[in-house]
Amino acid sequence: MGCDRFAARAVRGIDPAAPTPEFMRRRLTTAGIRTIGLAVDITNYLMLELGQPMHAFDMARLRGPLVVRRALPGEKLTTLDGVARVLDAEDMVICDTEPGGSGAGSPISLAAVMGGESSEVQPDTVDVLFEAAHWDPVMVGRTARRHKLFSEAAKRWERGVDPAVPLVALDRAVALLIEYGGGATDGKVLDIDHVVPPRPLAIDASLPGRRAGVPYTAARVVETLTAVGCQVSTTDGQLVVTPPSWRPDLTDPADLVEEVIRLDGYDKVPSVLPVAPPGNGLTAAQRRRRAVATALAEGGYVEVLSYPFVGPSAVDGPAVRLANPLSDEEPLLRTSLLPPLLGTLKRNIGRGHRDTALYEMGVVFLPRPGAGSPPEMGVERRPTDEELAAADATVPHQPWHAAVVLAGEVELAGWWGAGRAGGWADAIEAARVTVAAAGIASDRVTVAAAEQAPWHPGRCAAIAVDGVTVGHAGELHPSVLAALELPRRTSAMEIDLDALPEAGVAPAPRVSGFPPALIDVAVVVDGAVPAAEVQAALVAGAGDLLESVRLFDVYTSAQQLGEGRKSLAYKLAFRAPDRTLTVEEAVAARDAAVAEAAVRFGAVLRGA
Repeated sequence: MGCDRFAARAVRGIDPAAPTPEFMRRRLTTAGIRTIGLAVDITNYLMLELGQPMHAFDMARLRGPLVVRRALPGEKLTTLDGVARVLDAEDMVICDTEPGGSGAGSPISLAAVMGGESSEVQPDTVDVLFEAAHWDPVMVGRTARRHKLFSEAAKRWERGVDPAVPLVALDRAVALLIEYGGGATDGKVLDIDHVVPPRPLAIDASLPGRRAGVPYTAARVVETLTAVGCQVSTTDGQLVVTPPSWRPDLTDPADLVEEVIRLDGYDKVPSVLPVAPPGNGLTAAQRRRRAVATALAEGGYVEVLSYPFVGPSAVDGPAVRLANPLSDEEPLLRTSLLPPLLGTLKRNIGRGHRDTALYEMGVVFLPRPGAGSPPEMGVERRPTDEELAAADATVPHQPWHAAVVLAGEVELAGWWGAGRAGGWADAIEAARVTVAAAGIASDRVTVAAAEQAPWHPGRCAAIAVDGVTVGHAGELHPSVLAALELPRRTSAMEIDLDALPEAGVAPAPRVSGFPPALIDVAVVVDGAVPAAEVQAALVAGAGDLLESVRLFDVYTSAQQLGEGRKSLAYKLAFRAPDRTLTVEEAVAARDAAVAEAAVRFGAVLRGA
């Protein structure tokens, strides 16, 4: 109920004018406790000396027998600090009752926290009743916090007090009061004891040694536990340890092991690093994400981590709504990385960072069509596979995306010349870098004009791998830039990393010691033909001698090339692993590459 031991003793006929002895006043003052009177000073002194909080009552102001109980709702008590407090039903109180009465009585003390004003010791007190009890630490702590009464007694109760000390403290208090204040005691002691004795613990004598890696002998274990006050006996080859009353923390064999190690010395415990268990390393998806992050960082982009919460205006289609959002303005989970990433860009530009390039990698949340609420599963049994599958079906799809945004100049101006502003081409290049870092060969990637919100319809490209669109890149729409107050030409890219096919293991390229043959080729094709598809045709036609191909110029002129036509200039590098190529071999490989482009797209050599 909150009090498992209550003890009291009385001293009658003391000299009310007897002073507190000098040594006691000095020690109390040193401890920061003011002296009040002999009886009260003795209780404070013993609290410091024995760790047992006590209380002194003026017996002349008590009406009758004492009762320990919970407070009644709305009950009041004026404590020693003069404050009238409304008690809570969880508070423990000490009450006095009318002689011969059997009622609940009136509170005279807020148990273990502070005494009441109605029964405090006065300058003319001649009969004193000392009270020493054992209260529940949790109850005392809650009462102290509830009433904001953090007394010295309450602090000690919260930390735990030895339940065997009350009688010792009472004997000491009575002896001191009689010695320095006169009076006499009739020898009667009130002691209501319901303390549960410490539970014996069985422990193998070799357990501390096995845990610490130190060869403790059984005799050393017994000696160490006995030194802390435990009673140790041997039963069936095991040690039976009974903790002392002042060590309520010893409740488990592991606590006893800790005591043995602590007292024998932590310095004797060998410092040995545990052997790391063999692991499987990173998954393929984790390696891919790390490679993409490294490539974007090397490209000058700074990683940011945004909150996944967005408002309704940032979502075009269905989205997952939070049941308890952090903000009512952002109740949805993002379906794209761009809205929060653009918010981060706006915040940085507002702080003066005009030239900014950011990237983020994270999951987006795509609701499953027709997904309802998960089934209710109790804790009394393990859910069935069907229940787990039904619960998993309600979880939104969460693919990993990579996105970049850039504004301002990507190459700053200086003494070396003018700078260069970032634009849609840089966003597309970031998409190429992302796909390449994911292990996708460039000949599998196609970049084609597209229309996709929130990009500019004339400056947006769809990024496809093996004909499947995996993302978009380009310049953002002017209306989006105006709404977000972002600079002109702000560009962005977003790629669905989970949509990329597995890259497989790429063989290490062979390095040839022979010089390459470099040939520039300009082919004229229809304006709607993607440059990546023309490049793929050149690669297919050139054969094994082609080492690399790079687009370095795009030219459009209706007067020179014809309406709807464009010129694509590529630099082809041919090399053989075992010999220096002749001019005839290089020209033949070039002609084969152009012929394949002509078959696929009607390409013709410019100027031919």
